[in-house]
Amino acid sequence: MTEERLQDRLARLSREREEADRQYNDALTALDRALPGSPDLPAAPPTADLSRLGDLSQGWNLLPDGPPPIDRSLKGRLRGFVWRLVGPPIQTQQRFNGALIDHLNRNALPQEQTSHVLTSLVAALRAHVDAQARFHALLLQYLQTFTLYIDTRDRAVGGQTHVLDAGLSALADDWLKRWESLSVRERRLFDRVAAIDDLRETAQLAQQSSLLLKREVERLLRERPAGAAAPPPADTAATATAAVDLDAFKYVGFEDRFRGSVDDIRARLSSYLPIFERGGPVLDVGCGRGELLDLFRDHGIQARGVDVNASMVEVCRERGHTAERAGALEYLQSIPERSLGGLIAIQVVEHLEPAYLVRVLDAAFQALRPGAPIVLETINPACWTAFFESYLRDFTHRWPLHPDTLAYLIRASGFGQVRIDFRSPSPDTDRLQAVLVPSDAPPGVVTAFETMNGTIEKLNARLFGYQDYAAIGWR
Repeated sequence: MTEERLQDRLARLSREREEADRQYNDALTALDRALPGSPDLPAAPPTADLSRLGDLSQGWNLLPDGPPPIDRSLKGRLRGFVWRLVGPPIQTQQRFNGALIDHLNRNALPQEQTSHVLTSLVAALRAHVDAQARFHALLLQYLQTFTLYIDTRDRAVGGQTHVLDAGLSALADDWLKRWESLSVRERRLFDRVAAIDDLRETAQLAQQSSLLLKREVERLLRERPAGAAAPPPADTAATATAAVDLDAFKYVGFEDRFRGSVDDIRARLSSYLPIFERGGPVLDVGCGRGELLDLFRDHGIQARGVDVNASMVEVCRERGHTAERAGALEYLQSIPERSLGGLIAIQVVEHLEPAYLVRVLDAAFQALRPGAPIVLETINPACWTAFFESYLRDFTHRWPLHPDTLAYLIRASGFGQVRIDFRSPSPDTDRLQAVLVPSDAPPGVVTAFETMNGTIEKLNARLFGYQDYAAIGWR
């Protein structure tokens, strides 16, 4: 993580902390304001007044002796007459008094109990309200001290972190010193390895030069009859050609150093084998060190090679392959029409002049049987890294070919079903990395980051695309 990204993350965490503190304080204030006060509870109701209930119970009977007895005397008849006038209302009043006293006696005890219950309920409710108010006050005090408690824990952790940071810093300083010492040793080792590699390469070049000179001397001895006079001096053109032949070993060393090992090349070329499953003979134009000829032989496909480099041809022959030293056009024009079952040229067409390439394609069309494939692999100049790193490094390259251009030239020569297969993608470690968009970035910043990432993706497509491609067609 870069320093700038670390600062952005720390700033974002600080903003989130401040926002959380603000929300906490707002919630605490709202809780404080929401604390209810003690309600005004009514006083307990007075108890029932039953002091006169006894008098009423004793005085309700207006006729304790009942109605007067029957008497035929004048006094008795007069008393009976008076009773018939006032007796019924008095009896009605007496019955009412009895019912009223009975009702009062029945409700006196419940009324007294209700009064006691209401008094106890009011007292209990008042005690509960007071306890609730005390709980709210204590809760608010706890929440107010909670932040201070967390801060003290943070300070304790911060102190431990400070001690740990100091220890890590000391450890890092010690490792940095050790790393610098190891880096110095590593540089010395690399310098020694580079010197050894240079010495090994020089030895290989010397060995190849010696082998080439030996082969040339043996050839001259074979071609010169015994006792014949020394040949006349060669002309300038022949001398130049001989000089080129004598320096052919240098390009073998160039391929050994920059193109890759034989095993690596064989692994990369194995994907072409299914195209030639219908059988040979297959011509490998620019057969080089014979990696593809090895693969064809291992899979039972008849193949032979052709190359303008005498040293390359000798290497192939030493490995048991049929190979000739000749130019592509020269060889294709020398063989019968429709005699080839396939043609492949790996990293060859970029060495040819455009006019010569067109003639080679026409000659290949005539030499291939109907249905036979042609495969031309070359560097992809649309990938800038491949162009500047691979194409320009090889001093024998003549003309870069865009995929569309080579596909058109193959079609124009009569081949059908032409397709482009892109190969050798650039490593992900070489590609430009997209910028991470902060989660809390405003919309305008997000748009700017997305635009930047789109530009980075376009640059990756140009700079770090596929480094090679193969144009494949059928006769």
